[in-house]
Amino acid sequence: MAKSDTSHTPVLVIGLGRFGSATAARLSQLGREVLAIERDAQMVQDWSGRLTHVVEADATNIEALRQAGAGEFSVAVVGIGTSIEASVLTTANLVDLGIEQIWAKAISQSHGKILSRIGAHHVLYPETDAGNRVAHLVSSRMLDYIEFDEGFFGVVKMRPPREVQGFSLRESAIRKKYGVTVVGIKTPGQDFTYATPETQINAQDMLIVAGHVDLLNRFASRP
Repeated sequence: MAKSDTSHTPVLVIGLGRFGSATAARLSQLGREVLAIERDAQMVQDWSGRLTHVVEADATNIEALRQAGAGEFSVAVVGIGTSIEASVLTTANLVDLGIEQIWAKAISQSHGKILSRIGAHHVLYPETDAGNRVAHLVSSRMLDYIEFDEGFFGVVKMRPPREVQGFSLRESAIRKKYGVTVVGIKTPGQDFTYATPETQINAQDMLIVAGHVDLLNRFASRP
């Protein structure tokens, strides 16, 4: 059976802590209808005028979720991070309600393992991911870093090392020397362009580079 398209459907967000509220707010900004469920009355009041719908309820109670209309959603985000028990019970309830896509926040590898085993389709590690990203940024020329396959493939935004400045991609032979691919380049005052062998690299340019994480780190660490 083909997977249904959920890119424009309403989203259920459970837990309005830092992660959940940031997710809900951004979804709302992107034009998605959001139902947020939060057990803290004060947080419900704080967010009631900023999201489509905010309901005060205990998501560990499946009947409370049913009454809130959670079963009508095909996408849900579990942002609970203060209690592993509440996170697990809530995720299990969403599985029982037949939610097609469940994105659940985990605060540890063991927590994430439990979430996966009970049926969460996507397990998120926001603190760990943020820490890894910052570590890459502060230890190299990287301006931004995205890892698509843990420990394997990534894409970075970075300034060019001195050794390639003033040369074309063909002349600098970045791919041959470092095993990474310059996908695009942004020159100050100009639009982003896809890279070609003739693309000239200057000191103030911003490069978009893709490749194996270890090779990206090696290239981005060049002076």
